[in-house]
Amino acid sequence: QVQLVESGGGLVQAGGSLRLTCAASGGTLSSYNVGWFRQAPGKEREFVAAIKWNFSNIDYADSVKGRFTISRDNAKNTVYLQMNSLKPEDTAVYYCTAGGWGTRRSGYPYWGQGTQVTVSS
Repeated sequence: QVQLVESGGGLVQAGGSLRLTCAASGGTLSSYNVGWFRQAPGKEREFVAAIKWNFSNIDYADSVKGRFTISRDNAKNTVYLQMNSLKPEDTAVYYCTAGGWGTRRSGYPYWGQGTQVTVSS
């Protein structure tokens, strides 16, 4: 069973950038589709972006299109989420997930513990 660990979160001013990293242990991440979700306080966990294991498809939530970029380095067993032009409404805990596909939380069996992203205005 693959274990996922997120890193790269932090506090940034509006308009700034962060790059989140999802690393895997106990399995080869290159075999899995990988997604990013986020959950703000008092809100449901929502889809952010996903990338297929073979790079054949990439999907983004409308709210992050043009600002966020998901990528992967299968040789390093790692997936990234580059976040530019950050807004206060991007503030949330960001979760890496693997093993499924789509925009629904229930579509993914493996989850990391999350990393906090806070965007100040």
